[in-house]
Amino acid sequence: MPDNSDSPVYDTMNPQILLVDDDLIQASVRNTILSRLGFKVVVARQAKEAILLLERPELRASVRLLVTDHLMPGMNGPELVKHLRTILPELPVLVLSGLADAEREYEGLQVSFQLKPFPPEEMIRMVNLLLGNPILRSA
Repeated sequence: MPDNSDSPVYDTMNPQILLVDDDLIQASVRNTILSRLGFKVVVARQAKEAILLLERPELRASVRLLVTDHLMPGMNGPELVKHLRTILPELPVLVLSGLADAEREYEGLQVSFQLKPFPPEEMIRMVNLLLGNPILRSA
């Protein structure tokens, strides 16, 4: 269950990313990368926590992208996405997995799938693409 004592302030004017990953290090690295680019990121440590967060009207109204790990304890990525599709059917989803075969589990769920490992630039490219932002280019 999420800790409401440090409840984040949601900014509906900027893209809001809900990041779901049970690996604290991976979640922290991805959160840092996305936050440094100006994205507002909310981190859930498990799928059930993400669902509880999405029950909050202010988050559901401002979330623009779900980035989730595939394998998590309790509820895995496909189960999370199936539930998500009942409440936010059009929300873009980026699934991250180290298992190439996992992509088959998302058939018909309208997700983008990224095989791990990948460089930070690839995640940035995918997030910008899914949010409809111009792709950032370096000189």
